[in-house]
Amino acid sequence: MDGRQQAQGCFPQGHYRELVTRYDAEQRAAWCYMRPASRPCYTLDLISELEHFHHSIEQCVRREVEQGKHNGLRFLVIASRIPGVFSLGGDLALFLTLIRAGDREGLFRYAKASIDLLHVSYHLPITTISLVQGDAFGGGFEGALTSRVLIAERRAQMGLPEILFNLFPGMGAYSLLARKLDPARAERMILSGRMYSAEELYEMGVVDVLAENDQGEEAVYAYMKKYNRAHIGYEAVHKVRRTYHPISYDELMRIVTIWVDSALQLGERDLRVMERIARTQEKLTILRPVVAEQQLA
Repeated sequence: MDGRQQAQGCFPQGHYRELVTRYDAEQRAAWCYMRPASRPCYTLDLISELEHFHHSIEQCVRREVEQGKHNGLRFLVIASRIPGVFSLGGDLALFLTLIRAGDREGLFRYAKASIDLLHVSYHLPITTISLVQGDAFGGGFEGALTSRVLIAERRAQMGLPEILFNLFPGMGAYSLLARKLDPARAERMILSGRMYSAEELYEMGVVDVLAENDQGEEAVYAYMKKYNRAHIGYEAVHKVRRTYHPISYDELMRIVTIWVDSALQLGERDLRVMERIARTQEKLTILRPVVAEQQLA
């Protein structure tokens, strides 16, 4: 079996309601576009499908490595099917319901599902790429940071608005940003609550590749070609980075516990601010799949 056939064997064939997937045989790349059926954020349904997709790839790739095969799937690209939006973050409408009900178990269940996804994505034995072509706020920014490579178009904006309602992004942002930057700059970004342009984040070193508008996919393919010319070196540097700055599941769990405890302390004034931001997510409710596919075909 040649490398392309081997790579295709690792591509999940299941039906997804919240994702659009495709396989690129030429580059041995799996593409996964988020298309949540309700709000343009990380709902539990979307998280569940993303985790299933990642686990399917992980199991297959690891099995092939154990069998001495090293020429299969090389890339996983995460993008969005929502025009102008990568992801608006955590499911704030759900958070409001759970916090007002004092439902600690419900909040923890959501947070654990999120870090389970982060953990499997972060440790995939292939090169993961986030392609951000629109807004990535809160958990959406965290999700983009999880990949080894973050490619963003100039029009993209990213930020962590949680401090505006007296909370912090508890599902990976600190761990990921502190390693990409340093703890001081990570805290400054988290506590600012501001939105950053893709160009600003590129200058800071958070965005790895800055693409022109509507040229994001071309930038992904250009990166793949560059990687393929020196893939041994790229993989070695990646392994060194993970050895120097590992992220453990225990670290993520301890931070999530702080997030849940903090969320349950929010007062009604904080929740009203969260509610206003949640309404923004509702206003950008996704077009029905058929319409979205027509626009993005």
